[in-house]
Parts: sequence; C-alpha cells; structure tokens
Amino acid sequence: MKDDVAIRVQGIGKKFRVPHEKHNSLKSKAVNIFGPRKYTEFQALDDISFEVKKGEFFGIVGKNGSGKSTLLKILANIYQPSAGDITINGSLAPFIELGVGFNMELTGRENVFLSGTILGLTRKKIEAIYEDIVAFAEIEEFMDQKLKNYSSGMQVRLAFSIAVRAESDILLIDEVLAVGDAAFQAKCFDYFRGLKANKKTVVFVTHDMLAIKEYCDRALLINNSRVQSIGDPSQITDAYFKAIYSSPRQGVLTNDNSPRVNDGSLNITSCRVVDPSSKKQGGITDKGLVIDICVKVKSDIINANPGVLIHDQLDRHISASSLVWAGAKPSHLKAGKEYLISFAFEDFLEVGQYKVSFNVANSETGSFYLWADEITGFHVKKDLTGAIVSPPYKVTLKDLTKK
Repeated sequence: MKDDVAIRVQGIGKKFRVPHEKHNSLKSKAVNIFGPRKYTEFQALDDISFEVKKGEFFGIVGKNGSGKSTLLKILANIYQPSAGDITINGSLAPFIELGVGFNMELTGRENVFLSGTILGLTRKKIEAIYEDIVAFAEIEEFMDQKLKNYSSGMQVRLAFSIAVRAESDILLIDEVLAVGDAAFQAKCFDYFRGLKANKKTVVFVTHDMLAIKEYCDRALLINNSRVQSIGDPSQITDAYFKAIYSSPRQGVLTNDNSPRVNDGSLNITSCRVVDPSSKKQGGITDKGLVIDICVKVKSDIINANPGVLIHDQLDRHISASSLVWAGAKPSHLKAGKEYLISFAFEDFLEVGQYKVSFNVANSETGSFYLWADEITGFHVKKDLTGAIVSPPYKVTLKDLTKK
C-alpha cells in the first residue's frame, strides 16, 4: 500500500442472516433445536471499494439503511466482512458507540480511567489529561457520583470528552459531530475544525450535508448497499439529494400521510416544487422556487387563507407564508371547482433539504379547514455560505471622511 494511503477497502461485502422463526420460550427452542432453520440473507454491503488518504477528511453519506454504519463498524473491526479486504495504515479510534465500557455502578472519575484504558491510554497519560477531560465535559461537581445518577446528556458529554483524547492516527466518526446542549455543541464543532486544520485522517458518517461540504475533502455516496459515486463533496451532496428525492411525493395524501386537520371541505390533488429558471422539480438552485398545490373543493369555503410552511432537515421551522400575509384578500373557494395555489419565493434558502406543509385557514376565525404536514420535499444546491437562510439584500459603502 502506498505511504500516503491510510485506509484501503477492496470489494467489501457484508451479509446478515435473518432467522424466520422467533422463539419466545425455552420449550420452543428445545423443540426446534434439531429442526431445519430458515434464514433470509440480507446484503447490507455489496462490493464496496475506496481509499482514504492520510490527512484526509472523508465523508460517507446515504439514505437510512444504505449500509453506512455497517461499513464503519467493519472498519472498526466490530463486524467481519463477508467478502473483500481492508488495509489500515496506522492506529484507529472509533467514535461509534460513545460510552461503550462505562460501568453505571462506578463514579464518573472511575469511568474516566476505565474508558481511557479501553481506548489504549496509560494510567499516567489519563492522570495528565484528567482535568482537561472533566473541564471539557463541564461536569466537575459530579465526578464523584455514580454514573447511574447522571443524565443521558451528561453521560454522552463525558464519553465524548474521553474519546477525543484517544491517541490515534485515524478517527471513525458516526453521527456524533455535536452532542449535548448548545454550548457543548460549539465545543464539538471547534474540535472538528481543529481536526480539519491539523490534517487528521477522519472517516465521517452523517446525514448533515452542510457538515459534509464544510469539513470533507472528498465524500462517498452509498445507495442500495453499493457505491454510487465518490468525489467532490458538493457533487456528492447533490447526488445524495437526488437519491433522497428520486421519487418525490406529488401531494396525493394517503393513510401514511394523513392530514393533521381535515374537515372534509377540500382535498389536495397534487403538489410540486419547481425551479423557476429550469422548470425542474425537486432540485432548486439560486433562482428562487415556486410551490404549486392543486386542491379540489367539496363544499364552499369562505374567507379561505391558504398557506405553506417550510421546514429544514432538522425539522426547524424556516418560514411561513399565506395569501393574506402576502397582502391579498381571503378567497371564496366554490364547491366542485379545482384550484391551483402557487407560492413564488425569491432566493432565500441555503444548501440543504427541506419539507413543505400546507394549510387552509379561515382568515377571520383562525380555524383550519385543512392542515397537511410534509406533502412534498425539495433540496437546494448552490455555493455554501454556512447560513440557514440567504435573504435578498443590498450592501452600500459610504466614505464619511470629512474633506
């Protein structure tokens, strides 16, 4: 293997055997012990190959169930592959299951030494960094209490604080970029920026596409247990969003997507999110977006005020818009007719994936005729600024120097 390669993965495959029978008692196990056992084989990973260079921040993304975490556990030697070979050039520390090895009957102090030893640190080294670990976790006053009395957040903070002290050449990180409250999350982000600046070799699994674009030098997209593409983080995040929305919902509500409120006055027949420049659906650039929603009215609706809400991938409420808030008068929707309601937005959203909810309210009473959550989704792709929104704005510069 070349000296500049930290990890080489060649043709890795992983199969799991899922038994058909489920035994709930010793009797059923004894009766069936000599009988034929039936299994279904599940292919979690199929012919995965890639290399990670030394000093590279390498991202792995994919839909839920695509095999990302399974791959990371194979790299960490938790799972053995069913096929293929892996070569690791250097020591490795997995940030996969924070707190593994913690003993709830021991104090926080005792668990620092226990966990540190599991990570390969000597007692002398742990003693030298103990105060730093405790200060980073921000739980100084609780270190002599048993771990079973800690909140789950305190346990994760302590585990993270110990794990980041692991002396290794390669870090494997699975969705632990930020844990704890807002202040502690800021520390986590600073730590990962430090890894990036110091050219630490990192393999990073996440659903956060902003983090992929900010931290990673390259990224890999796994789709249906196989490598779909490897390359520039911007291209991989675009491919990820296309995979997520390869079959976008068109707004026809089903039992799995039933409205929160529906008095029977109208139904959504279709919906779509369109890029106004390309007229393409689902993928939005920097030209704004149009949300088109078709409704069929069953009974007259007076003072109708239709509106949409946009949520990001963390379910944060990004924006709310309605007919009345746009300065128009409420509408009278007549029974038997079908209406197209369009919401046109200028460019204001940053890179990410978003969901659309829709409602029709009575503008006078505030009650809802219909409220439907997540009727469709879309993604935004453009140059990254790191912000949640990008409102239209102007900048002026004036010389105030007296002449």
